[in-house]
Amino acid sequence: MTATPANIPDRPALEGLEQKWGDAWNAQGTYAFRRDGATREQVYSVDTPPPTASGSLHIGHVFSYTHTDVVARYQRMLGKRVFYPMGWDDNGLPTERRVQNYYGVRCDPSLPYVEGFVPPHEGGDGKSIKAADQQPISRQNFIELCLKLSGEDERAFEELWRQLGLSVDWNQTYRTIDDDARRISQLAFVRNIERGEAYQDMAPTLWDITFRTAVAQAELEDREQPGAYHRLAFHGADGDVFIETTRPELLPACVALVAHPDDERYQPLFGSTVRTPLFDVEVPVLAHPLAQPDKGSGIAMICTFGDLTDVIWWRELRLPNRSILGEDGRILADAPEVIMSERGREAYATMAGKTVFSAKQAVVEALGESAELIGEPNKITHPVKFFEKGDKPLEIVSTRQWYVKNGANDDELRAKLLQFGEQLEFWPEFMRVRYLNWVEGLSGDWLISRQRYFGVPIPVWYPIDADGVTQYDQPIVPAPEQLPVDPSTDAPNGFDASQRGQAGGFEGELDVMDTWMTSSLTPQLAGGWMRDDELWNLVAPFSVRPQGQDIIRTWLFSTLLRSLLEDDRLPWDNATISGFIVDPDRKKMSKSKGNVVTPKGLLNEHGSDAVRYWAASSRLGTDAAFDPQRPTQIKIGRRLAIKVLNAAKLVLGYEAGDAGEADVTHPLDRAMLAQLRDVVAQATAAFDAFNHARALEVTESFFWSFCDDYLELAKERAYGGATPKGQRSAVAAMRLAVDVLLRLLAPFIPFATEEVWSWSNEGSVHEAAWPTVEELAAAVDGEPRMLDLASAALTSIRGAKTAAKVSQKTPMLQATFVTKPGGDGASVLSLLEGAAGDIAAVGRIESFSFTEGAADDAAFAEGAVLEVRDIELGEPPVKK
Repeated sequence: MTATPANIPDRPALEGLEQKWGDAWNAQGTYAFRRDGATREQVYSVDTPPPTASGSLHIGHVFSYTHTDVVARYQRMLGKRVFYPMGWDDNGLPTERRVQNYYGVRCDPSLPYVEGFVPPHEGGDGKSIKAADQQPISRQNFIELCLKLSGEDERAFEELWRQLGLSVDWNQTYRTIDDDARRISQLAFVRNIERGEAYQDMAPTLWDITFRTAVAQAELEDREQPGAYHRLAFHGADGDVFIETTRPELLPACVALVAHPDDERYQPLFGSTVRTPLFDVEVPVLAHPLAQPDKGSGIAMICTFGDLTDVIWWRELRLPNRSILGEDGRILADAPEVIMSERGREAYATMAGKTVFSAKQAVVEALGESAELIGEPNKITHPVKFFEKGDKPLEIVSTRQWYVKNGANDDELRAKLLQFGEQLEFWPEFMRVRYLNWVEGLSGDWLISRQRYFGVPIPVWYPIDADGVTQYDQPIVPAPEQLPVDPSTDAPNGFDASQRGQAGGFEGELDVMDTWMTSSLTPQLAGGWMRDDELWNLVAPFSVRPQGQDIIRTWLFSTLLRSLLEDDRLPWDNATISGFIVDPDRKKMSKSKGNVVTPKGLLNEHGSDAVRYWAASSRLGTDAAFDPQRPTQIKIGRRLAIKVLNAAKLVLGYEAGDAGEADVTHPLDRAMLAQLRDVVAQATAAFDAFNHARALEVTESFFWSFCDDYLELAKERAYGGATPKGQRSAVAAMRLAVDVLLRLLAPFIPFATEEVWSWSNEGSVHEAAWPTVEELAAAVDGEPRMLDLASAALTSIRGAKTAAKVSQKTPMLQATFVTKPGGDGASVLSLLEGAAGDIAAVGRIESFSFTEGAADDAAFAEGAVLEVRDIELGEPPVKK
């Protein structure tokens, strides 16, 4: 006989396991990607979402990143060499806004750099500092603060990820603003230019007036806002034409009226002209199928530009551009040249320099005085376009911007993107339609330039001719070996810094790329594209892209687009889509709503295994409600992890020498292993279908049955209360089951399972082989139902003693087990006979019998398969 392993603690506990095993995994390189001698078939690569390094992680991050981690751990145990990197998405508007609030500064590119600059404020969210009170600083100083604060956030993020137990290879990390990321982003963009996929254009642009930047279609959201319809009179040769508009302040930018071609009310007017109220400008009346006969008066004014429909009308009807809005959202000082009348110019003068809100008030007042405003405005609530991170409605401003073709205006490219969407495996499948609908609904190419500061610079310069005119249609592109570059400070080949802004010299592009232009290259950034060919060929295409459902239209689409343009192949084999975390009122958790929960306190209080269990209990694509005041699921997870420690301590404490699988001879032990064999098959199939929640469910269900029923039934044999053969069978079966269960549970609760594994095994459970049904050969002829029936008998015994209000240790002098009538009673009795010794031992039964119930026996409880009857109890044990 062998003694209990010496390193099992007297009182196993979860506390401290994160630090203990986190340090050990780090020191041993447990999760390092081992590429030596690897082939692509041996590698499982994860295109990990790089979290935005701005502020703090919230419980939703823990939720979705745990989903990814359990899959990575499973694949590692299958023998795959797992490439599991981590990136930090640290460039872009969220970081800029956090820096502005945190340090009380704002960027002014016209200011010189200040060496050793100390910001006026540091700490908190700084939201109490008004924008007007933020200290203006140079672009370089601002970028330095962005790098500093994002670096601090990233260190805090890594600490939390390590505490959670993500099996990331921390040697494989990147920042979307570091030199390599800027080089890769700029190189890919240069290649887009060279292939004709990137171009610039002066065009109407969705514009956020707060951040002074262009916004792409994918960054829009509708918000319900109050408004009012104003009924205005346009003057025609045969009388007035009435339109209804929510944007009367855009009257000076009116270029036409439009109605549906089939609208009989306005067909006589098509081809004629009318004059605008107040400003007295002649505009045509035109037909277009996008006009809505049932909206307002059925005829609308086209202005440059009130909304995206105006842009479509303007482009397709080839109308003039009379934009009156500046990039600050205020009315331009100079009126459009077509406004010739004295009254019109006076009216425009009252608007010039005002915000759209104040301009609207001025125009409405003037229209009322001229009697061209008919009746009172009709108040409404309607959807208005916002930048998803903005606070004010978007305007449409004509600006020069860079674009990348995305299929909106290219039928062949769109068809290829739709084909890729059909080929990619989506988990769950119903998420596929969100991608397909997005591609089919694209209305314009991807606007990728941003008028911001902390981002990857667009790597082009423009020559200035001898007359001092910048030639924007002749961009100067850097050579690959020059990258990364910053055109605002670097000079192109063939020029020097003294020629910046001079006739015959050059002008550098000041805009930066949309942050999605870098994030869309996460496979390339992590996988060594154009930097490490061996690595790239091992990991690409990646095995899986895990991500949230809300960024299918941005991150998933843009990554797939860039891969198609660059390699004409899918960037990954699978896309796994997580659901949202919602609060108890079923509202999505978000910082803007103020209902987010940060995970640090939960991890400290309940332990990482408990929090991981909660996250892993939810299926992909399914929203999960979370109430921080009642974290029931987390508490269940903690109970599971503690039970793993205690059950394993009990099993490993039994002595049975070198008992192994060949010693498992008892039918009840073989029945238990037969059930476990089925659990292994189900859990493996679930993982292969990216259904980690199902894998956890079947494993956990068996584990509790194993602890509550099987260990109780077999404990007398395990203690040596029967024959040596029976003892060896029980202990061998228990140890084998614990070994398999630890591996089944390892992806979910890595700290508790690693702790138990270390008590009797060398190496890490996370590098051990995933269990297979072939391992459980002793279960081949086991009858799973025997354990169920024995458990039912145990439940009946417990119930009978509870009903008699006696201790479970009270002996039974006599008992009869009756099977439910109408079933396969003989088979049930036969199976029960095989477990009779264990049933008698655990129930302390001296004499018992099994019998089949009579055909008219109706006394069975709902769902019961047998009951214990004719009980005669002995004397309760004497308390010492």
